[in-house]
Amino acid sequence: MSPGRGRLVAGNWKMHGSLASNRDLLARLCVSLNANQGAEFAVCPPFPYLAQVSAALTGSGITWGAQTLCENDHGAFTGEVSGAMLRDFGCRYVIVGHSERRQLYSESDALVGAKFLAAQRSGLLPILCVGETLGQREQGETEAVVARQLDAVVALAGVSALESAVLAYEPVWAIGTGKTASPAQAQAVHAFLRGKVARMDSGIADALVLLYGGSVKPANAVELFSQPDIDGGLIGGASLVADDFIAICKAAMRNS
Repeated sequence: MSPGRGRLVAGNWKMHGSLASNRDLLARLCVSLNANQGAEFAVCPPFPYLAQVSAALTGSGITWGAQTLCENDHGAFTGEVSGAMLRDFGCRYVIVGHSERRQLYSESDALVGAKFLAAQRSGLLPILCVGETLGQREQGETEAVVARQLDAVVALAGVSALESAVLAYEPVWAIGTGKTASPAQAQAVHAFLRGKVARMDSGIADALVLLYGGSVKPANAVELFSQPDIDGGLIGGASLVADDFIAICKAAMRNS
């Protein structure tokens, strides 16, 4: 990892949680993690729990964000949530382009780019997700797929927008399946992405925080985070188990 890059471990709770279970989890995180441990930690709960998370984490040094947002800033878009609304709850981050949004809700590369822009207009740091399916990997299309997904955002926002963003590689075949890209496989894609950005702007590439997401667990976190181009993780199911998430965060701290 370059000395100029930071470490980030972000927990994506997906559609899980309750007021009671959240309370216990957040209390454990506040005791075990803080902002002075060589890495940044964040959680991204479902929208209804943002107020609870904000109240519990304010002053703790742990940040928080949301799992998606509307590409429009305001208007007659029933059921949607704008970036400004997320900012009202103190969000620092918002995930855009998660594979589940792309697959289950047919979010196109163009829509992901629009959401990326909406996040930055609202002062949020987008965590831009890119990744390939198992079929695409088996066909040797991994680099073409992640390049296309990244290019769609750069075409709209410009490479300079990556200065205020995080990039996450999440192979779709490793999301919630128990399968994990080997450290070498993950590093290869991270290196490809950083190299692609470097060809546009080497300074931005050197500082860009690249996360790996895909069945990260305490048992594999240390080896994953020791790779030169993996700067942390976007953690799914393990972020809902206090002991597991804390262990993963400590793995990032050891490699900071």
